[in-house]
Amino acid sequence: MEKQQVVIAGGGPVGLWLAAELRLNGISVTVLEERTEIDQRSKALTMHPRSIELLASRGIDQRFHDEAPKIPTGHFANLPSRLDFSLLDTPFPYTLFLPQARTEELFEEYARGLGATVRRGHRVTGFTEHADSVTVQVAGEQGPYAIEAEYLAGCDGSRSTVRERAGIGFPGTPFNFLGWLGDVALDNPPPLAFNQFNEHGGVLVAPLPGNRWRLAGTSPDGGATEWPGDLTMDELRQKTVAITGDDFGMRDPSWLSRYSNTTRLATEYRRGRVLLAGDAAHQHFPTGGVGMNYGMQDAHNLGWKLAAALNGWAPEGLLDTYHTERHLIGAQLEEHSRAQTLLLTTFTPEALAMRSLTAQMIAAVPEFGRILAGKISAIGIGYPSDDPAAHPLTGTRAPGLTFTGTDITLFGLLRANAYLLLDLTADGALADRAQERITVHGGSPDRAHDGWDDVRAALIRPDGHVARAWTEQDDAKLGAAVDDGIAAVLGR
Repeated sequence: MEKQQVVIAGGGPVGLWLAAELRLNGISVTVLEERTEIDQRSKALTMHPRSIELLASRGIDQRFHDEAPKIPTGHFANLPSRLDFSLLDTPFPYTLFLPQARTEELFEEYARGLGATVRRGHRVTGFTEHADSVTVQVAGEQGPYAIEAEYLAGCDGSRSTVRERAGIGFPGTPFNFLGWLGDVALDNPPPLAFNQFNEHGGVLVAPLPGNRWRLAGTSPDGGATEWPGDLTMDELRQKTVAITGDDFGMRDPSWLSRYSNTTRLATEYRRGRVLLAGDAAHQHFPTGGVGMNYGMQDAHNLGWKLAAALNGWAPEGLLDTYHTERHLIGAQLEEHSRAQTLLLTTFTPEALAMRSLTAQMIAAVPEFGRILAGKISAIGIGYPSDDPAAHPLTGTRAPGLTFTGTDITLFGLLRANAYLLLDLTADGALADRAQERITVHGGSPDRAHDGWDDVRAALIRPDGHVARAWTEQDDAKLGAAVDDGIAAVLGR
């Protein structure tokens, strides 16, 4: 029987990013994807700032910058007041506009280049878990076969076979509303970033490659608890005209679809040797274009922890923190997607007034807009510490520090298989702490970042979150505290 350390069910962006993270740690991995080819009907179009940071931390962001337009704003519930990403503490205060099909193609190229095995036309049909392995049953192009793995990761979407066969609950609420979208040619397209919302519905129009356009919207007649059938071109035209007074010369549809507000969250992101990420773990109304991004960030959190467990350097309980941390983020995602859904699917005078008031608040109160931008972009995500004595930075995302007199950035220093110790002392007091799983960089940040003013040392996880931070002014005491912190994260 074939053996691999990890089998990943699902070869979309989430599964491919997880495969790459594992390969950067030397883990053997096979990705099994039911589709024989990449689906050109791209559900996702947006790479958010935090996801760009992840690309930069692995040195591949330029591949995406080379072909994806930058958009400096985002939206909350398609409100007319845009979210200003320049308010965020990130070197990438914008989204990259790139169809999911192209993102998936670039991720697959990246994962294969690192040595991942990717098999298209292969589907996980079940598995049997043992004390120290998982036997994964697969339907392949040449018939059924099995792979023995140490872990199985379900990145296989909201109808996840892995989640269902593991018996992991997926509670939430079924849909009671349907939105609609169409990818079409437009003879008379509206201005870029066109967005209109009124008592007749709401529609967002965005450009696609090949002189095509996506129209995505909601209408007052969208309430439904049963599937009404496929969207038609006539229906798309009628809804668009009702909202905007124009059909923009739409023709030649390549994709017509509906999407629902089904909202669910897996009860467990890990059960034994089975793990979930992406849509297999959380499902929600596609508000703000965050779904693929949050799934990618699941994989980024999971990858180094799973690799550390397999490579024998994870402290007790590290892999369990994948559920602890990302389930919390899934619940937060559920909350703000539901809030946006209310504003997107309710057309009463009261709801329209709430939209107007919220838009005014975004425009008038920069801090309010910044907080919403932090949620949408995931720049604001942090993992609370249960240690009351921990430094306030613990668990937060490390910002894009740059160092005086150099072109070195924090993202350029991160490694998938090691912690980064930032020695911010003036005299390099911690330079000798480098070891196999600890890299050290000394220097002084060239500008201020919230919460970092008095920090003299920080230990950064492979996923870019702060594991420990210290303000101790005495070098000897600081060194001892850092040694204790390193011992704790390495389980020594």
